[in-house]
Amino acid sequence: MKLISLKFKSVKSTNDIAHKLIKKKKTRPTIILSEKQTKGRGTMGKKWISKKGNLFLTIFFDMTKKKVNFKKFAVLNAYLLKSILVKKFSSKIKIKWPNDLLFEGKKICGILQETVINAKKKFLIIGIGINTNLNPQNSNFSSTSLKHIIKKNIDNKKLFIMIKKSYEKFLLKANQNKFSELKKFTQKL
Repeated sequence: MKLISLKFKSVKSTNDIAHKLIKKKKTRPTIILSEKQTKGRGTMGKKWISKKGNLFLTIFFDMTKKKVNFKKFAVLNAYLLKSILVKKFSSKIKIKWPNDLLFEGKKICGILQETVINAKKKFLIIGIGINTNLNPQNSNFSSTSLKHIIKKNIDNKKLFIMIKKSYEKFLLKANQNKFSELKKFTQKL
């Protein structure tokens, strides 16, 4: 399943863009990328620090006919992103359930999952923030970056393409498979 790519220099939140597109009935599966977010958000209304240099994206799609529910997608998204980052950067990246990836106990990635119902269809919105080149300072938790792990700058465009291709393969499978098969698939990517 191909994802339409939309790229921005700066937005309030990539998830907000997804909400607006769905309301306008522009509902083909889409991946939204922004170099910067001015009001990025995490779970439970927390702020996601979104400085230019890190990776901010949102994927959304109609989940009405998918064989997996919202809560199971939360698990699958964490496994899928972990699989991508472990393969490219470090086997020490771990999942902190339900929505963070950590390296040596420090946050490296946050996932914000939301649903929207429009025209009797249910859409899943997956917001992803990855600390690729900068370590945001947050008093609530310590963070790190992929650059810190491998000691060189991260090419956000290349990582974006990897994530896009992985989600395209995953979404094809999500139309046909149940949770257990999808979980195995995400761990093999």
